[in-house]
Amino acid sequence: MGNTVSEAQKNTVHNFVQQNETNNNNVPKNPHNFNTAGMNPPPECPMHVKVEEKKPTASGCAVAGSVDDINPLNMMPPPNQKPAPDQPFLLPTEREVSTIPKAEGDGQFWVYPSAQMFWNAMLRKGWRWKDDDLSPKDMDAIIKIHNVNNELAWQEVLKWEAFHGNECMNPKLKSFGGKAKDYSPRARIRNWMGYELPFDRHDWIVDRCGRDVRYIIDYYSTDNLPNKYQVAALDVRPALDSLDAVWDRTRASYWRWRYEAEMERNIANKIEEIRKAEKV
Repeated sequence: MGNTVSEAQKNTVHNFVQQNETNNNNVPKNPHNFNTAGMNPPPECPMHVKVEEKKPTASGCAVAGSVDDINPLNMMPPPNQKPAPDQPFLLPTEREVSTIPKAEGDGQFWVYPSAQMFWNAMLRKGWRWKDDDLSPKDMDAIIKIHNVNNELAWQEVLKWEAFHGNECMNPKLKSFGGKAKDYSPRARIRNWMGYELPFDRHDWIVDRCGRDVRYIIDYYSTDNLPNKYQVAALDVRPALDSLDAVWDRTRASYWRWRYEAEMERNIANKIEEIRKAEKV
């Protein structure tokens, strides 16, 4: 009994061994087939596309907003679907429903921002469209990348949540917020070792059937790829603010080490078999 490994445990281990081989081709697009045109869905989620940070100016700020207008679930002001005063072209206002379940608020799933909302959000962060000369096609690519990044992040969260499948089979995203310059200790240590800092960071609060669990998501640039707009490289893990999180990360590290070492042994044995066969 003590040495028996359940199928769920095997799946969890497999998930962590393959964690760095995320394939965005498996991410479904609008799987619920909802028509979001004309809806009044939840506020926009934050962007995860690398945009050069600039100081906001009076003409570049599409929405002023007050502190009282901020939604505590995503730390964003109310959705703005109106074109900016100097916007060079019209943008779609339709929104796509994600596969990420909501813990609170209206609707079962989080809803992604429209291209128009995304444009206004970038202006709010100090971005100047004239500096980048974006086209409608570019905005469409940015929106798709933003949505895929979020779907991939949620899939990574679910891999960690698989450790707790016996206690909660249906975790949900409760809230999130951006901390772009609040680098995590892990990110700083990687930077000291010569790696780049993440261009963005977000903390997600996941509702594990009544228990709040915080996840840290670091977004790393993939500028080495030829396309200008790329899906970010994600580093998703539970924050080390509970003993359960420490234990989860310890287990994940152990299983990665064990299976990577086993894989190296199998490769070495296979090479040795080939060499012996060649001598015969």
